[in-house]
Order: sequence, then C-alpha cells, then structure tokens
Amino acid sequence: MITDVSLRLLPHQAASDATLRLAVADQLKIDARTITSLRIRRRSIDARQRTVYVNLSVRVYISQQPDDDEFLHTDYHDVSHCPQVIVVGAGPAGLFAALRLIELHLKPIVLERGKDVHQRKLDLAAITREQKVNPQSNYCFGEGGAGAYSDGKLYTRSKKRGNVDKILSVFCQHGADTRIMADAHPHIGTDRLPRVIENMRNTIMKAGGEVHFSTLMTSLVINQQKVVGARTRSLSDGTQREWRGPVILATGHSARDVYEYLHSNQIEVQPKGIAVGVRLEHPSALIDQIQYHNPKGRGRYLPAAEYAFVTQVEGRGVYSFCMCPGGFVIPAATDDGQIVVNGMSPSNRGTQWSNSGMVVELHPEDVLTYMEAERDDPLLMMRFQQRLEHDCFIQGNRRQTAPAQRMADFVNGRLSYDLPTSSYAPGLISSPLHFWMPQFVTRRLQQAFTVFGQRSRGFLTNEATLIAVETRTSSPVRIVRDEQSLQHIHISGLFPCGEGAGYAGGIVSAGIDGERCADACAQYIFLQ
Repeated sequence: MITDVSLRLLPHQAASDATLRLAVADQLKIDARTITSLRIRRRSIDARQRTVYVNLSVRVYISQQPDDDEFLHTDYHDVSHCPQVIVVGAGPAGLFAALRLIELHLKPIVLERGKDVHQRKLDLAAITREQKVNPQSNYCFGEGGAGAYSDGKLYTRSKKRGNVDKILSVFCQHGADTRIMADAHPHIGTDRLPRVIENMRNTIMKAGGEVHFSTLMTSLVINQQKVVGARTRSLSDGTQREWRGPVILATGHSARDVYEYLHSNQIEVQPKGIAVGVRLEHPSALIDQIQYHNPKGRGRYLPAAEYAFVTQVEGRGVYSFCMCPGGFVIPAATDDGQIVVNGMSPSNRGTQWSNSGMVVELHPEDVLTYMEAERDDPLLMMRFQQRLEHDCFIQGNRRQTAPAQRMADFVNGRLSYDLPTSSYAPGLISSPLHFWMPQFVTRRLQQAFTVFGQRSRGFLTNEATLIAVETRTSSPVRIVRDEQSLQHIHISGLFPCGEGAGYAGGIVSAGIDGERCADACAQYIFLQ
C-alpha cells in the first residue's frame, strides 16, 4: 500500500528516519515496523512563530518497496551524425539547452569563453592572492557560468512545476543530492556543484556533442537576415574558426562585449531594469537567533537560518536577494578596474557568516540624470553598472579590496572607524558608502534598513557589514525575441536565451529557458 501524509513536526522529530517513521506511524495509526520506505516529497521550515516547525509531505510505502526512482531519468542517445546547433555559453541556460538538443536528436556545439570548472579555480584563487582578474575566466565566466561558484541555489518562482522538476531531475541524474527534489528552497552548494556540472559536460560529449573551452565568440555569421553560424577565436592559441548552424545565445549577464557587438551591428537590444546595492553580511549566529526566535540560535536540528525582506521606498522596491546562510562574500568582477561582490554557500552552510544582496530596483529613467545620458541608449543600464563598479574600485584603493561600512553607521551617515571580521577574502577597507554611492540608491537602502530593523529586532546592527557593490543581479539589457518562435525579433536562426538575454533570473529559470530555446530551435530546423 502507498499513501501520502502531511506532517507538522518539531525539528528533532524530522531529524532522522527513525523518528520520522514513528511520527508517520502515529498519524496513520499503524505499526511502524510495517513501513518499508519513506520518501519526502516536500520539506519546508516554518519559523514564523516562536516554536519552529518542519512541514513535510511524505509518501509512505507500507509492506512494499518503491517501484520508481526519486527523480525522472532522461535518456541521451548518440547525436554525432545529427544536424548541429551552436550553443554560445556553458552556463545553466547553455548546458540545459545542449542536453535538451540531444534529447531532440540534434548535435550541440557548446562554445565557452572561459575555462572548465577545475581550471577556473586557479583564476579564482588569483583574484584573492594576486588581486588580478582574468577577464575570460572568473566568478562569472567559465563552465557552469556565474552559478557554478556562487552557491547553486535552485529556488525559483516559476509556477510550471513540471518544468522545474525536469531541471531538478537532470541535476540529480548528474550527481546532485536528491533532497533538492523535496526542499522548498533547494540548494546544491558551491563545493558540490562543479562536479555536477562536469558530469553534465561528460554526458554531452559522450552523446556526440562537443564542448570547447577558451573559445570566444567574435561575431555571428549572418546571411540575408538569417544567422547561419558563429565565428570564434581561441584564447589559447589565437586560432580563428567558423561554426555552422543556428545559434542559441546563452552568454550570461556579464558578457558586455556581446551586448556591444549586437548593438554596433544593429541587432536590436533594449535597456532593462536592474537592481543595485550592496552585500550585507551578519554573523550567522545572530541571524539564527533572530529568525528562530531563540537566544541559543538554531540548535542541533535546524539549518542555518534564511531571511527574505522586501519593502517599497519612494516608488521602488528594496529587497534582499540571493541570501546565503553560512556562506561567503566573493569578488565577482569580470575585469580589472572594477569591484563587484556576490555571495555563495558550501553545501553544509557552515561558515560563521550569513550574507545577502540588499538591492534597490532601478528603471532606466532613474539613472538618466546621474549618467548624463540619452534616453534612447539601449546600453544605458550596462554603462551605469560599469561606472558604479569603477567608482567602487577607486574607493577600494584600485585593488579587489572592497569598500565597506557597518550597517548602523551607514543608516546614520557615519564613517566606520573599524570593521567586523568578514568572509570577503581579498579584504575590506572602511569607506563612507552613504556618501559616494548614488543617493537614489543609498537613500532607499537607509530607509529600507530602518524598516527591516523594525520588523526583526536585532537585524539593524553595527555587527553587520555592508560590502560594495552588488550590481550583477540580472542582465542590464534584453535581447528582443519573438515569444512564439523564441528567435530574435528581426533575425531568424538566433535564439537569445537565459539570464544574459534578459529572460531568466537564476539557475532553474535559466535551465527552463534553455530547454525552451532548444525546443524552438529543433522546430526551426525540422520545418526548414
């Protein structure tokens, strides 16, 4: 017999299989020894009240074993002799597009400007050790994209559960913990995600697809308003090459050279709203105490606490973004002369710090005066990002040392004479963020922090540090496409895809969009 039950348990009851079996047996009024297997289908923590509960949806197998797997398996057949599709970018959108193309009997040729996940580590270490940023291999560029070394959070607001489950299943098939299928806020972890990404690459190559690293797209091959291929230059030896096939463009939100190329070649792009602010870092023990309403913190059975804040200030949203409990703040610049910060967490979320982006929603009209720019510049928001990142670099003594300020000092307009210890490895320098950052950002952050401090006593504190600057929350442009065919609105054979094209906002949504673009590309090929 198989039945589903919903449970609301104390953390220690949900902590082990043995205690969970007893709780299930008690609810069903059966002997626990008749339960042969349990499968958790949904799991979330309810910390809204002083007593914290774990909500579970459990499939119970009574006197029989499960006859199916915890996730959907996908078969990948040989496509070495099939029509080929060029996939530019090996982030989530590009990888899932490539895997879906194999399902559809098409051969993906994946072109990635950065290095593989293992070689990237050397360049990431150099940012901290030598204060040098490799413009082609960093926290944003390389196999796995920006998500590979920035946490691996898989939470999405997509309402299409089937699409979400497919993405999570592919991750599980390639080595992710199956708990991601059940968790309300699934998370692979920065320490485990690279191996999963490597397995995905191996699947692509085993099926006859190709993956080329250190291969920079320099231009598209366009014939009579139709994309028929892409030109590349090897960053290893300078070799130039032309690849033939329709192009799925999945270059990520930081490929500014691609945006410049498209704009200069009259391939339409539009400015898009972004969110800009800081990384806010607290001691994780303090966040645990606040969120779990307990001066002793999370205790033995609860994970590092998460939070989510949002408010409106002067007509714009101010909110927490990419919250990393038990994590690190990392240097995410893509070139020298800029400072960008992001966050990540290992799978155990076990560091002594918790951080999140705290950002202000901005529209193109918000920055016109500040930038002294023309309203019709489609790259306006990108140029705003560049200016702010460079200003931050200057404030950081022209190194990857990040300008920072204690939280309460920022709200009260005071210089911080010293700073708390931080997870940010290149180091911090005290700086009056409230003074030199754009006032339409800092003013809203100051008011929002006051509101958040009123909602959660202890959150607004000088034990917390603001680290500048968080600018890469999403793409600053949208590469316009027809939402029926998913091709560029004016050029056939070009499929703008994922977060870099302005159509996704995280790993899962980028993966979903990658699969959608693969489906559309297959239809385009087979209807020709």
